[in-house]
Amino acid sequence: MKVWRTGAVAAAGLLALTAAVAAAPTGAAATAPQVNVTVNTSEGLGTIPATGYGLNSAVWDAQMNAPAVQGLLGQAGVGMLRYPGGSYGDIYNWQTNTAPGGYVAPGTDFDSFMGTVKTIGAQPILIANYGTGTPQEAADWVQYANVTKGYGDKYWEIGNENYGNGYYGSPWEADDHASKSPATYAQNVIQYSKAMKAVDPTIKVGAVLTLPGNWPDGAVAAGDSADWNRQVLSIAGSAVDFVIVHWYPNGSGAATALTEPAQLPGELAQLHSEIAEYGGPDASRLGVALTEVNASVDEDTQPDALFGADTYLTALEQGVFTVDWWDTHNGPQTISTAPDGATDYADLGVLSSGTCVGSVCEPAMNTPFPSYYAISMLSKLGRPGDQMVRAGTDQQLVAAHAVKQANGNLAVMLVNKDPANAYTVNLNYAGYTPSTATPTVYTYGDEATAITSAAQGTSAVQTLPPYSIQTVVLTPSGNPVSTLTAPGSPAISQVTGTQATVSWAASSGGTATRYEVYRQFGTTSELLAESTSTSATIDNLVPGTGYTLNVLATDQNGDLSPPSDPVTFTTGTPSASTCAVDYQVTSGWGNGYVAALTVTDTGPSPIDGWSLAFTFPGSGETLSSGWNANWSGSGQNVEATSLSWNANLAANGGNSASIGFVGNNDGAYPSPAAISLNGTVCTTTYSS
Repeated sequence: MKVWRTGAVAAAGLLALTAAVAAAPTGAAATAPQVNVTVNTSEGLGTIPATGYGLNSAVWDAQMNAPAVQGLLGQAGVGMLRYPGGSYGDIYNWQTNTAPGGYVAPGTDFDSFMGTVKTIGAQPILIANYGTGTPQEAADWVQYANVTKGYGDKYWEIGNENYGNGYYGSPWEADDHASKSPATYAQNVIQYSKAMKAVDPTIKVGAVLTLPGNWPDGAVAAGDSADWNRQVLSIAGSAVDFVIVHWYPNGSGAATALTEPAQLPGELAQLHSEIAEYGGPDASRLGVALTEVNASVDEDTQPDALFGADTYLTALEQGVFTVDWWDTHNGPQTISTAPDGATDYADLGVLSSGTCVGSVCEPAMNTPFPSYYAISMLSKLGRPGDQMVRAGTDQQLVAAHAVKQANGNLAVMLVNKDPANAYTVNLNYAGYTPSTATPTVYTYGDEATAITSAAQGTSAVQTLPPYSIQTVVLTPSGNPVSTLTAPGSPAISQVTGTQATVSWAASSGGTATRYEVYRQFGTTSELLAESTSTSATIDNLVPGTGYTLNVLATDQNGDLSPPSDPVTFTTGTPSASTCAVDYQVTSGWGNGYVAALTVTDTGPSPIDGWSLAFTFPGSGETLSSGWNANWSGSGQNVEATSLSWNANLAANGGNSASIGFVGNNDGAYPSPAAISLNGTVCTTTYSS
């Protein structure tokens, strides 16, 4: 959520992780610690969208369309610009270029903004005013933009952070509707979508959700039967084309903030599960846009840059089609000192506003902050259409991302979150053989004022400076490369506890003699099936287990195509078992939740004394307390044993035990996929 002129206020209740910073080496003979990075180009993570590298711009920013700013954004490779600016989206009138109750700078009208968009070669994502506007006003905007002016503006959000309208107790978002419930928002989203698409049916319309594990996710207001996400998706899911989430993790200090991008895969996976469950028919078509993000810690110094580079790639690897950093300019707030000794102005902009707090002044107007260089580094790694591939590291203070570029080069981005130590990086490859040529290495060092490039190191070993972002670009060895294209995006059907069917569109560019289905297993690919057609049935899967698959084609020479986009699914629990468990999350508050379980003996023999066991899928989930059983937890493993008065479960479903627990969550909190009773995996249902 946002203080309009001065930036982001973190969502309440998110618990912080902590990270140990490795001690600096001592003694003259000390050497840099080692880190092993493995890249597997057979494990595809999708292609970089043209809209992937995004940024927010706001109508209160008098510099937003200045030629100097246009030049900087174009140089950084910004591919999407969001307008008119966060919470201003719910008070802004595009026709008059006014925002009653807020300040609008001269020269920030819609046409001027579109001039910047066209100048830098980006696409816009526009916030239709939900809070104080109407569907007709939004439809008129589409008419002007795409019919009158011919801009072809594709992406339209309905409102900003509309759950922040006071319905859950925290009001910061304007909302003039008599009812501020999620059901009312969803019903109005349908009306907005209808009115806007009547003008231009080619546009994409998005609805506002909240990211799992972040307030007010899980909160159920009085009189409601479900939380914001479930109600909005259930009512409006079939009327929109994408969903919108924001992320301000706001960890306590730089070390914690730099661990937080690791939360995103789980949180986005849980969001995708909610979309699949509640989004209506063909919910898989709904895209995800992360239209605001910032660490909100040491914003103008190196930690925010490290967080940003890691976050952009992490989100894009999870299928998000745009990541829009907050903000172009924002203004200083409280002065502090970052871990590397740099002055932080608490300015959430990527460019300096050139203003002061007391006697402490920012650099000159439009001076880039480190977060600007983090965005600039993204285009050194990959451009739109390039394929993201799996990279892994054995050191929590070093993040790794990799991209197979269209020209055959492989780029590996390394992010060193350690302010004290350089690392010797040992690079390993699967599915790719680099040439012996010295790699080109792009480096953004701690608090540097430019990105440097040099031919240095080898394809096997690089030195990574403290608090730096480094991209190593490797050329291929010249081994034969298949002319086949990647198979089409796989689809999963007929999923049971032990089996699933995967299908895909055929490769082109030659003759595919065989298709191979691989499981992504860390950075190791596990062959699950082969087929001469465009589908395969996979057997011997483990019940209640998540799988991520790629499909690759083999040509007549035995060479493999690039991998397909990934597809993720979870096997079910046994359809026939001697026990059944109903699992229901009944409420949540961002960093905790309540779950109720009903345990039933469906077998032919009664049970006298029972033990229920499961494992939390989310690494940030832990047991807090429970009722109607003896509850114990060890890390992600949980056990509940019967009490004297509910130990007896009658055969054939004669009775049930009702138990429950309070869980803590730091980030995602997916429900356990498999629950066992006295060692037997039960048939499990998840009540809404």
